Amino acid sequence: MNDKPKPLPVDENAREARRILERVDRESETIGTSSLARNVERAKNHFAGNDGEDAIERWGKRIGRGLSLLAFVVLAIWLFNFLTRQ
Repeated sequence: MNDKPKPLPVDENAREARRILERVDRESETIGTSSLARNVERAKNHFAGNDGEDAIERWGKRIGRGLSLLAFVVLAIWLFNFLTRQ
């Protein structure tokens, strides 16, 4: 009746350790960086289209995301004006 857990193979241990470390990294605050600064950086990278594979794709994403931001601002202003008139 041995209650010790069975040791995992080396590659499975390494995979589990990497998974745990990635989770801790995602969930913990980086020293010297606030969550606001990280979110601003993420938004900047998103609107810059840095997730594109080539230059055309990046520019297409930049244009599309910029137009969507502009549409959001215009609709927000319209909604604000609509609600304050009544």
